[in-house]
Amino acid sequence: MFKDMWQRHMDCFQQLATMAEAIEQTAGRLAQVIAGGGKLLVCGNGGSAADAQHFAAELIGRFEKERASWPAIALTTDTSILTAIGNDYGFAEVFARQVQGLGRKGDALIGISTSGHSENVLRAVATAKSQGVFTVGLLGKDGGALKAQVDCPIVIANPNTARIQEAHIFILHFWAMRIEHILAAKA
Repeated sequence: MFKDMWQRHMDCFQQLATMAEAIEQTAGRLAQVIAGGGKLLVCGNGGSAADAQHFAAELIGRFEKERASWPAIALTTDTSILTAIGNDYGFAEVFARQVQGLGRKGDALIGISTSGHSENVLRAVATAKSQGVFTVGLLGKDGGALKAQVDCPIVIANPNTARIQEAHIFILHFWAMRIEHILAAKA
């Protein structure tokens, strides 16, 4: 069982080599957002919510280098906001309403969805785009509806949610490391 799971993980990760340029370019764009005084907003559901929080923590705290804190907000963490919006506007609006209040031109929104069809992430992306916010989709399977909606889709073409999430956290760790290297060179 272990070897089978490990092999499926490795098979999924093989495709990352073909996506290296897009992943690298996205890291550069996210670093530009921070360097330009913008912030990163991150959202997703379930395991993707945990990944959003993890990534924001790497930027607010640190990844590998001692450095200043950078502006990143996981839109998945404030239970009062999530429950108020969910109750008053519906769960599909929990991220869009936050993007409306927090997002500004020059910011970036990273929407994480293993299916690419999460309605609340789709609405957050639509709101972000209407406000001039750069949008990234960290997606799975075929990219779903989000693939065509975001400025930069990064799609892990795999049918298994766990494998997609493993690739997503690897990419988020790479972005955190790359952003640190880019911004350290500018300091």
